[in-house]
Amino acid sequence: MATLKSSSLLKPSISSSSSSQQKRLIKAVINIPKRVTGISLPELQTSGLGGLELHNRFEKRPSPSSINTRFVENNGVDPLVMGKIYAIFEAVADRVEMHNNIGDQRTHWNSLLLNSINAITLSAAMMAGIAAISSGAPAMGLKLSSAAMYVAATGMLSIVNKIQPSQLAEEQRNASRLFKQLQNQIQTMICVGNPTAVDVKELMEKVLALDKAYPLPLLGVMLEKFPGTVEPAVWWPTEQRRRQSKGADRGGNKDFNGWNGKLEEEMREIVNVMRVKDREDYLRLANKAVALNKILANTAPVLTGLAALGSAFVGSPTHGGWAVMLAVLGGALATVMNALEHGGQVGMVFEMYRSNAGFFKLMEESIESNLREEDFQRRDNGELFETKVCLQLGRSLSQLRDLAAAAACKGPEIDEFASKLF
Repeated sequence: MATLKSSSLLKPSISSSSSSQQKRLIKAVINIPKRVTGISLPELQTSGLGGLELHNRFEKRPSPSSINTRFVENNGVDPLVMGKIYAIFEAVADRVEMHNNIGDQRTHWNSLLLNSINAITLSAAMMAGIAAISSGAPAMGLKLSSAAMYVAATGMLSIVNKIQPSQLAEEQRNASRLFKQLQNQIQTMICVGNPTAVDVKELMEKVLALDKAYPLPLLGVMLEKFPGTVEPAVWWPTEQRRRQSKGADRGGNKDFNGWNGKLEEEMREIVNVMRVKDREDYLRLANKAVALNKILANTAPVLTGLAALGSAFVGSPTHGGWAVMLAVLGGALATVMNALEHGGQVGMVFEMYRSNAGFFKLMEESIESNLREEDFQRRDNGELFETKVCLQLGRSLSQLRDLAAAAACKGPEIDEFASKLF
């Protein structure tokens, strides 16, 4: 140990006033062990007004129970309700991520299977053509290889046309968008609302309705890809409860909650336009899309099956000419059909039309639900509701009122659609 002592290092030059000061002593102790494995500092102990205690440098945090009690006293919200709201919020955020990932996966399925099947089909057609101009063992090998590839293409086409990867991807994109919309609603409820147990139940019903409308697994619960009758997509609870409007006392008309006879009549005309023009038009297009998709889905496997049969008879002395034409031409046409169906994503187009029809059905039910409610205080605020309808249809307030006036004059013969968005 080496001890360095220094005393009276600083002697003040001022005579009378410095005589009462104590001498400062600076000690430095350095421990040098034989093997230095670390440096240990002596414990710092200070006291007085400027002292610091190391064990008290972190402020003590309040317990969760005290936070919950303070939260209830300040906002009047049950902490159990808020806990359930946050649990639903986390589940919705997780579903958004799940649908995004699965949607990307099924988009890759569509492109990968499309390219693979087309490559197999064209290779089989080329082998059949080469086998027709060859002889001996090479011709037999090419003929059998072509037939095997056509059989494989037929099986793959049957599976792909059954599940419709492009339509599955569109379903997941719609689900992701709707879950994000629900996520934003929950955030708004947490920020500016006063959630109750009824809100928790309604949010649970919305989540379950979306899960049912857009299932994640394929086996057992997959949506019908070729329905006999096309219906609008439904992703909301069938029974929607109406409660006291939270903005009832904020409107200009306190008694009628922002509603009047003119606004009710406008909303009825808007509903009629959406039902007669927008929803029916998208259902008509959806029926055409599903009919085209059904034709393509059934024709392509039949063509590859016939091509496989033709490949088996290539080189036959009696049916050689027809067999070659069937093998080559069938493969080429099957490739065109497959490219048109999955490259053009006809299934995705059908699902898009069906979803758009569901959007207008939801708007119709929302407007009619407000109009049927006799208690004005249980309706959505009229002015706010009119603004929401304008935004959903891509119109201004004046354009919406002009549309309602035109619909009242022309009725079902009106040429204009309600929506300007799509």
